[in-house]
Amino acid sequence: MISFGSVPSRRLGKSLGINNIPAEKKCSYSCIYCQVGMTKHHCSDRKPFYDPSVIFDEVSEHLEKLAGNDKPDFLTFVANGEPTLDINLGGAIERLKGLNIPIAVITNASLLSDQRVRDELQLADWVSVKIDAGSEAVWRKLNRPTGRMDFDAYVRGLITFSEEFEGFLASETMLVEGINETPEILSQTAELVLSVAPATAYISIPTRPPAVNFVQPPNEMIINEAYQIFSEKGVNTELILGFEGTHTGFTGNAFEDIINICAVHPIREDTMLELLRKDQADPTVLKTLLYHKEIEKVEYKSKHFYIRKFRN
Repeated sequence: MISFGSVPSRRLGKSLGINNIPAEKKCSYSCIYCQVGMTKHHCSDRKPFYDPSVIFDEVSEHLEKLAGNDKPDFLTFVANGEPTLDINLGGAIERLKGLNIPIAVITNASLLSDQRVRDELQLADWVSVKIDAGSEAVWRKLNRPTGRMDFDAYVRGLITFSEEFEGFLASETMLVEGINETPEILSQTAELVLSVAPATAYISIPTRPPAVNFVQPPNEMIINEAYQIFSEKGVNTELILGFEGTHTGFTGNAFEDIINICAVHPIREDTMLELLRKDQADPTVLKTLLYHKEIEKVEYKSKHFYIRKFRN
């Protein structure tokens, strides 16, 4: 399934997710903190995945199934990988605009050097770009771009897009202990964020199981220092550190709801119980999905999460 949720978002209110990258994760990055896990297909070449009409039909059908208080504030392209790898992204956004719900895209920004990608993202109302590092060495260590990626081209693409984009531009910087949280590195990152000039720069920390198990969030003192450094540079900065809440949208089909959300958004245990309750589903649904290895239960920071498990 392509759409999931709606799910609570720390930035967008209620977000109906759109996963326009099918099957195993395809991305130009393999970030060490990624909640979707290791990148299965490391690539930077754009390809067609779903026809825009297929995405439109599924999202429309999904919206019809949602209760009134679960209607989303945004339709958000948040994929099992990098959404701009989809060569039909622009066409999908154009079709979805007919639903009269704002469109958001969360991108790692690695393909913004491509004018076609920038033109397609111009169609969105809200775009978040990833800026985790202001130097190539840290960028490669943290985001692990595919070998063909060039840091200078990434930076030029970011700045050019920020000059062209007429919607709401946000940036997100993920802080990882021991990687990108020293004052010097934070100052470099803040300088790059400042040059991109987002309306809001979000600083976040890992709150879900990461791709690499040594990943840890920095302590509170460092998080505060990061906020102060960004703010002193003149960047409008917000922290997004907490849990989003348990309120997720539901369609009445617990199997599909769980699998679709888990593919891109690990579900915390209390959220899972709430989802089962709203779907009026028997607990055996969860046991069945675990037994058949459709999902996996993992622990992170003393909390349990359910994530999608793809067969080899």
